[in-house]
Amino acid sequence: MRATQRTAGFSLVEVMCAIVILGIGLVGLTQGITTALTSSKECEVQTTAALIAAGQIETLRAEGFIIDGETDGDGDEGLSLYHWKQSITTTPIDGLHEVTVLVENSQTGKAIYELRTLLFDPPLPPLSETTKNPAKPDKRERGRR
Repeated sequence: MRATQRTAGFSLVEVMCAIVILGIGLVGLTQGITTALTSSKECEVQTTAALIAAGQIETLRAEGFIIDGETDGDGDEGLSLYHWKQSITTTPIDGLHEVTVLVENSQTGKAIYELRTLLFDPPLPPLSETTKNPAKPDKRERGRR
């Protein structure tokens, strides 16, 4: 009678295989979540850097005049992670300037985002034309208002 009676249940080998498969699945899931969170943070940093760079160029446009040279600065409140450097150079075309804004990590100095564009600032008319039309303000005076 003992030979025909079978016991129901799992063997130790079956339990060990199930635990290994479950462990591999959990490790993969954890790795996927970690990668997604890291990508999300990296995307946030790059988007913020792009907005800072675009803001610097829009500030130049709003001022109404462009002066060649290099300037730099740090992010405002809550943006202390960012440091920007702005370079403005003249091109061979009169009145056209190349503007480069580099945003980098203020702690490591590693570049995060670089934005390059061309801005046109009409050249000053000859001095004789300025004296003929005193009602038209000089370009250098526009920026002081």
